[in-house]
Amino acid sequence: MKRVVLCGVLSLAATVMSQAQQSVPVYLDSSRSVEERVEDALSRMTLQEKIRVIHAQSKFSSAGVPRLGFPDFWTDDGPHGVRPDVLWDEWEQAGQTNDSCVAFPALTCLAATWNPHMARAYGEALGEEALYRGKDMILGPGVNIFRTPLNGRNFEYMGEDPFLASTMVVPYIQGLQSRGVSACVKHYCLNNDEECRHQVNVIVSDRALHEIYLPAFKAAIRQGKAWAIMGAYNLYRNEHNCHNQWTLNRILKHDWQFDGVVVSDWGGTHDTDKAVKNGLDMEFGSWTNGLTMGASNAYDNYFLALPYIKGIQQGKYGTGELDDKVRRVLRLFYRTTMNPRRPHGFLCSEAHYEAARRIAQEGIVLLQNKGGVLPIDIAVARRVLVVGENAIKMMTVGGGSSSLKVQHEISPLQGLRSRLARQNIQVDFARGYVGDVTGSYNGVTTGQDLADKRTPDELIAEAVAKAREADYVVMFGGLNKSDFQDCEGHDRKSYGLPYGQDQLIEALAKANKNLVYVNISGNPVAMPWHARVPAIVQGWFIGSEAGTALASVLVGDTSPSGKLPYTWVSSLDEVGAHALDTYPGTWRKEGGAKVSGNIIDEEYKEGIYVGYRWADKENTHPLFAFGHGLSYTTFALTGLRASRKEMSAGDTIAFTVRVHNTGRRAGSETVQLYIRDIKASVDRPYKELKGFQKVSLKPGESRDVTITIDSQALSYYDEATSSWKAEPGKFEALVGNASDNLRLRTSFDLK
Repeated sequence: MKRVVLCGVLSLAATVMSQAQQSVPVYLDSSRSVEERVEDALSRMTLQEKIRVIHAQSKFSSAGVPRLGFPDFWTDDGPHGVRPDVLWDEWEQAGQTNDSCVAFPALTCLAATWNPHMARAYGEALGEEALYRGKDMILGPGVNIFRTPLNGRNFEYMGEDPFLASTMVVPYIQGLQSRGVSACVKHYCLNNDEECRHQVNVIVSDRALHEIYLPAFKAAIRQGKAWAIMGAYNLYRNEHNCHNQWTLNRILKHDWQFDGVVVSDWGGTHDTDKAVKNGLDMEFGSWTNGLTMGASNAYDNYFLALPYIKGIQQGKYGTGELDDKVRRVLRLFYRTTMNPRRPHGFLCSEAHYEAARRIAQEGIVLLQNKGGVLPIDIAVARRVLVVGENAIKMMTVGGGSSSLKVQHEISPLQGLRSRLARQNIQVDFARGYVGDVTGSYNGVTTGQDLADKRTPDELIAEAVAKAREADYVVMFGGLNKSDFQDCEGHDRKSYGLPYGQDQLIEALAKANKNLVYVNISGNPVAMPWHARVPAIVQGWFIGSEAGTALASVLVGDTSPSGKLPYTWVSSLDEVGAHALDTYPGTWRKEGGAKVSGNIIDEEYKEGIYVGYRWADKENTHPLFAFGHGLSYTTFALTGLRASRKEMSAGDTIAFTVRVHNTGRRAGSETVQLYIRDIKASVDRPYKELKGFQKVSLKPGESRDVTITIDSQALSYYDEATSSWKAEPGKFEALVGNASDNLRLRTSFDLK
């Protein structure tokens, strides 16, 4: 009897479950595949609903499908922290009190860590901040290549080398998307200068495109599995990159099989026909049909809004392109807003500040340290003088779309004072120079009053007088996030330091032999005085914990381990784009940018020879090489050996080197592997970075480091066949700790 009753109960339960499953629409049934759910949702959507999800409805949001339970989709700027909320159709602040954030280091600093684990931690922390703020997509990371040090937006990117950028961007994306927040990799592609960015038409060889400018984007899509990518403002082959048949349809969606969403940059869409046919999926920030920002019906008049509907209704367009766009958007919804396993977010947690500190500390680069001036000897120092506006100026506000509203930002002066107070060391301050005293951007204000009416001579005189009485002088100079410096929308006008800083540095060097110069910037700068300054540090824009991280390195609590992600040239003559006079390009019509519709053609005549590749080709000697970075300890790299002397196309080869900490401090060293094609049928760089690994060692400790490559590391892009090719022959592995310090070599053959 019990068995009969039990069977009846089980049968009833199965029937109920079956009915319940049948009552749940496929698009809401989490047991079904994403593609099944996408197709079911698509079949239920009206034409108007389809159009609504592919364009913005506010500055940073697009519509969901309320009738079907899809919420609105929210994006935000934030490659270095989640941008504060703005008004519906304005860039000014919404006036919220819960939209502060942790400012993480700019991506140049992340790249300078040469540590993929830091990239993963970065993405995870940023994703948690975004989740708490209700954001579904972060507009970043940026992986455009450092072609000229004048690019105002270089600080948002990961340096000059495609392999380094490719390696660092993947864990960033994986960390961010593990929190249910979409990455939107930018700016795809060839957006390597900011001046006249809407009008620049890039002319570049297929080989340079695929070997230099596309690899990081490809890695983001193929390895990082990024859910979205942002088109760039500039043109390629005379088509804007937000709707470009070559870069979007052919390369991204066909060759790389990208299944995600192409998002336009704000104001990057120019034409309905091209937006429909050439690969754009979601349109944001357009200024259409003569409407200005703030027009009440601006969003309905976007190129992919009413004009698209009218085109379909009039038979100009079919629905095939539209359905493809909507499928991609729905796929994005299921990965984010409709993901039932999406975790919870956290805002301004100690874990996030700790991540910001660690990344900053690992990315700070000790460029020069003559006489062991650094670290500051806290046992003997009694008076330290801090000089420079950048010691007190907030750097999280400004710079364009990376501008942030932070819960706090510890300045370099605050960080040093706090740290040295433990040893009762007096920290004095002298302004030294006056730069940009403004303290607001789109309504975000620093609250700082940096006005100073003294003349440059008076400021220098004060700094010199105090320097003569100090045990150490630490100057924080460099650039800031003002227009024509490190800032979106404009490039730098010159390579030199602004605000008369060179004169100040020269005077300080004469006044005190223990001078430390800390350069705050995303770009290198001219240093005509470098031989007279014993210690030089690259301090980047490193966010909320800037002062804490810098103090930790300067006093020796942390041994510096950062390596330059770009070549630090002495002058612009050592940069291919400038040596060949191809930057900023040639206007097609007289009158330049003032002529409506005018285009500036910028030919990348240097081709594949960017950064250290150009330095090798021209036999120039930069001030500081790509991959350079010193430590407070010393390392020896010995015993390079290869796992084989011959390899075939399907093989791998491993290179092992012993790393020994020969100093008295713990520290970290980055082993760098470059490959040289000894004899090729085409022109190839002398060497190319193909592997690296960071290792931490205690004093006297040794460890083997192994880096493995396959034949792809030996390949070049063959324009004749539009494919990658590794030619049989002899190759050489070069190993060291900087691109100009590769003392270990071994050869091998590709059969």
